[in-house]
Amino acid sequence: MGDKCDQETVKPLRRHWLRRLFVGIAAVLLPILGSMISVGFGQSYDWRTAPRHSTGIAPDPAETLEAVVQVYAARAFSWRAAFGVHTWIAVKPTNAPQFTIYEVFGWRVLHGGGDAIMVSNRPADGMWFGNEPEIIFDLRGDGVDDVITRIEQAVATYPYPKSYTVWPGPNSNTFTAYVARMVPELVLDLPPTAIGKDYPTNGGPFDKAPSGTGWQVSLFGLLGVMVAVEEGLEINILGLTFGIDINRPALKLPGIGRLGLPSRDEA
Repeated sequence: MGDKCDQETVKPLRRHWLRRLFVGIAAVLLPILGSMISVGFGQSYDWRTAPRHSTGIAPDPAETLEAVVQVYAARAFSWRAAFGVHTWIAVKPTNAPQFTIYEVFGWRVLHGGGDAIMVSNRPADGMWFGNEPEIIFDLRGDGVDDVITRIEQAVATYPYPKSYTVWPGPNSNTFTAYVARMVPELVLDLPPTAIGKDYPTNGGPFDKAPSGTGWQVSLFGLLGVMVAVEEGLEINILGLTFGIDINRPALKLPGIGRLGLPSRDEA
């Protein structure tokens, strides 16, 4: 009799907690899904016609003579935009007439067997196949020429110059994260939508956070944890980032990105 009563008590409690679990999961995933759909399926052009022009947010080299380092992020092209961003590094030495852009292109490897790293003088703030970029890091002034030299050295030692995989990496965000780890002055908090940033680049699961202000453990970019002053606490599940930023209060969610204060002060 007692066992039967206990079972009758446990069943409603179990249903109650399962219901709360499902509601909690739905409360997190439905807004993410809605955001991902609105971003990822709002593009009506192909790669041949997609805009690549300057958006006017980069400093004009003719007017800005000092050395500049900037890191940009823009939603990826086509359906990939629903999940993540493409990042790149732009540098301009003192008195240089134009920016030099360092980034990784998948098509160079996948369709031509070439080098994944692209070095160009395209507009630093150019649209990424129709998607507007944002500046996620900006460094200028004295000593920046030396930083640019170290960036060039880091680019030359990137461990995956002939490899590219959209998910979980190595990809364009793996490249940007690697350069940031190699150059301490790039205190870089990459967006949670920068899928591939957690892919290992030192041959093992343990490494510095991209910002250099903490540490992370990552199993092939599919499962990991990061704790850092700049990034806060991040949990990587199947390449998707969930986290909380204490330094500049914000939630970090897949697809959506940051909900809270921006990762850097606006100019």
